[in-house]
Order: sequence, then structure tokens, then C-alpha cells
Amino acid sequence: MEYLKTLIILFLSLFLFLQSNAQSAAERTNYDESKVPDFELPDLLTTFDGRKIKSAKEWETLRREEVLDFFTNNMYGKIPGELNIDTWEIVEEGTGAINGKARRRQVEIHFENNGKKLSFNILLYFPNNVEKAPLFLGYNFYGNHTVYDDPNIRVSDAWARNNEAYSITSHKMTEASRGAQTANWQVEKMIDAGYGFATIYYGEVDPDRNDFDDGIHPLLYADNQNKPLDNEWGAITAWAWGLTKAMDYLEQDRGADASKVIVFGHSRLGKTALWAGAMDERFAGAISNNSGCGGAALSKRKFGETVEVINTAFPHWFCDNFSVYNNNEEALPVDQHALIALMAPRPVYIASAEEDRWADPKGEFLSAYHATPVYELYGKTGINSEEMPGIHQPIHNSVAYHIRSGKHSVTEYDWEQYIKWANTILGKRNHLFSFNNFSRSSFFSFSKASIRS
Repeated sequence: MEYLKTLIILFLSLFLFLQSNAQSAAERTNYDESKVPDFELPDLLTTFDGRKIKSAKEWETLRREEVLDFFTNNMYGKIPGELNIDTWEIVEEGTGAINGKARRRQVEIHFENNGKKLSFNILLYFPNNVEKAPLFLGYNFYGNHTVYDDPNIRVSDAWARNNEAYSITSHKMTEASRGAQTANWQVEKMIDAGYGFATIYYGEVDPDRNDFDDGIHPLLYADNQNKPLDNEWGAITAWAWGLTKAMDYLEQDRGADASKVIVFGHSRLGKTALWAGAMDERFAGAISNNSGCGGAALSKRKFGETVEVINTAFPHWFCDNFSVYNNNEEALPVDQHALIALMAPRPVYIASAEEDRWADPKGEFLSAYHATPVYELYGKTGINSEEMPGIHQPIHNSVAYHIRSGKHSVTEYDWEQYIKWANTILGKRNHLFSFNNFSRSSFFSFSKASIRS
């Protein structure tokens, strides 16, 4: 009994210590532009050993790899092995979805290694009038059933963060939140524009808590390992890994044009989308919505959320090596403009919200601006002026940007811009047809052995 009391006291002491540190760091948060420190932004066209990059080929052979390696080993963490899909199965499918405009499919992806198993579910909608649809792919925060009010969407039994607004208590999702984020996803607008939509509850891949005993990590542990090594993957890389596995599946789905998949994310999942796009060049483009520190915002500005604050509040997101830069951003040999540049020449969209000072809208914009020289090596157009555009004045180039009014969220305005931009960068050469004349057996052309009743 005394031993248990001691453990409880130690746990509470540690919790209060970490909470105090987080509050202390947050209290030092700067929202005054005049207090942004002077800093030197690393030149994307100069290698770590001083060589100048003058062509796209030199970027790819000399510079891109060393930048990617830095982010991998010193910020997001490396994946410590290969893990392919073990099996997948269609668990539900139907027509007449989204007011009769779409086909729905729900697919369960299974992994197994080290005597452990993990599964996650992909919810897909395909427009009826497109034979092979380009897709927006992104994680959701509170379950697939929240993205649209469709009674056929399965409710996940995975761990979830408690949230009264979504009736989540005891870390369990329920029917009460069905369709609760419909406005944030605008799925019907995507379908109307000829795009498919794929989403995954991120907590099925890796629960968003500082605990490496669950989620995908244990499937790749070495013997006697119980947490990632200092340069191994945190949660953001784990979530990015899940998106690459979703892409593995999409390459097999006849309803998807896997050459035209745009990866999307908001907030911490916006960081994830950028990192997934950098890691996996199969993604045709990436969208970062209000991703802030560790995403699109320049760390060296120390405006809003900082490296110290994010590592203290969310120590599981990044690899342990990243803590070296707590309150030491000036020592970073790269900044987040380099993360955006890793997408080149594939298009990338950075979006901010006027009232979302925590995510540093100016820092997000400047990252996009300073990533542009790499895109210019490929003859692509990015952000040509260091002056931020006005509210609701989007720039739709290969490096795209907008800032809208409002707070930290995803809105109808955001999706309207993303769809317009996608129409431009993907060329929108969809193969239209009448679903009434299309063979159901052709769309549902998977082995019956992969379907579970």
C-alpha cells in the first residue's frame, strides 16, 4: 500500500512539474511583431558544406536529401523498419451516398508484426460521375462518423481525447457526434467538384497521448524496447506513415486516381500532411491548414507557439532529439520553409487564419515565400512578394497561400479555395460518365474474400 502511495505521489509531482513548465513557457509567448528576434534564415540553395545549388538536379542530388535527413533524425524521427499492409478488407460499401451523388466504401487495413496487430479504417466517397477520381486524403480528429451525417459510417472503438462538444467521455466516441464536423469537411462540395474523399481517424494509427505502448510503435520495436530511440519516430511521423499506407491501398482501388491524391491536414495534422508529402513523393500535392509551429510556421521567429512550448506540451509528437532546440531555435540549421520546399516540384498550399496568432500566420506565409526559390528551379511559380496578401486574397500558384478571417479551424471558405486550386494544379481531366450506365460489378470489383459482412 505504501509503495502504491509513493508511486501516486511521484506521478502527481511529475505531472505538476510538467504542467508548471508548460504554463511558464506559454506565459513567455510573444504576440508582438516588434519583439520577434533578429535571425538568419538558412539558404535553401546552399548545402550544409557551402556548395551552391543552381539547378533542380543539384537540389535533388545534393540538397534535398540532407534536408530530409535532418528533419528525419532531428525533428520528426525516423521509422525504424519496414511494415507493409498484411491484409485489407471491405467492411461496408453502398451507392446513393451524399444525397445520391456518391458511392461509399469503408476499408479496414490490417498490420501484424512482433506478435502485435494494428488496424485502421479508411472511409471513402467517390463521385458517381467520375470513373477514376482524384482524391483529398486526410485524417480527422474525432472519428470517421463525424465528417458527414451518414448513418452507415462506422463509429470507431479506438481511444479518443475527451471532448464535451463531441460527447466524448471516458475516451469513447459515440453516435452523439455523428456528422458533428460536416461543416469542417465540406464533403459534398468535393463530390460536386468531381473529387473523391478519403479519411481516417488518426487515433486508430497512433493515439494522441504520451504513451508509446499502443498504436503503431510497438509493431516495430526491437527486443526489449518500450519507447522510440532519440532519433526515432514520434506521433507525427507515425501519423504520416499511416497516410503512406493509405496511399498503398489507394493504388489498388479502381475508384481512385492514385496519381492525383492531395494530402490534407489541419493543425497538428497539417504538420503531418506536410511531413507525409515530404516523405512520400507519390502524393500529388499537400495542404497545410493552420499548422503553425512544427508545420508551416518559421520556428526562428519565436512568435506564438514555440519549439519549447510544443515539446513541453506534446512531448510525443516529435523525436526526442528535437528538444535540443527548446528555446534554442537560432541553432536550427534549417527552418520550416525547408519542409515546404521538400514538396517541390509538387504543389503545396499553406493557409492561415487571421485570429490564429498561436500558429503565427505571418511565419506560415514567410515559409511559403522562402520556399519559392526551390520551386523556381523547376520553372514553377510560388509566392513572389514578401508582403502578405490581404484577408481573402488567395494566391493559387504551385506554392499557394491564403489568410482568411476567423479562428483556428477549417471552414467552407478554406475548402472552396482548396478545390479551386486543385482544379488548376491537377488539370481536372476527369473521366466523366453516367453511373446509371456503369457496371456495379466493375466498381465493386474486389474479391469476395476481402468483404466482411
